Amino acid sequence: MDEPYPEVDFERSVEEAIASLPDDLRSAMSNLELVIEDEPPPGMPLLGLYQGVPLTRRSSWYGAVPPDKISIYRGPLERHFGHDPALLQQQIRRVVLHEIAHHFGISDERLHELDRY
Repeated sequence: MDEPYPEVDFERSVEEAIASLPDDLRSAMSNLELVIEDEPPPGMPLLGLYQGVPLTRRSSWYGAVPPDKISIYRGPLERHFGHDPALLQQQIRRVVLHEIAHHFGISDERLHELDRY
């Protein structure tokens, strides 16, 4: 079966978004797994999801826990933005950085204030 959006290498776009972070931010990410999934959980109209304990909320009790997880959902991103390869790449980057911001403890409200939502 042909890829529906062969112009965009989805995995590479995610890797490039992570690589675009300054070195100090990339090295500050801790106990984090980033995965690409086909679809969000049923009934959840999401492009990405952060699950875990943000760095700003971790304290001495934080240890021996599974990694935080960032899920990037390929299906919705390709359906919404796949008609334009450049736009799809831009939106993949936006979603990856948005979810990484949550790992650093930045809320949706603060992202709205910063005009980064």
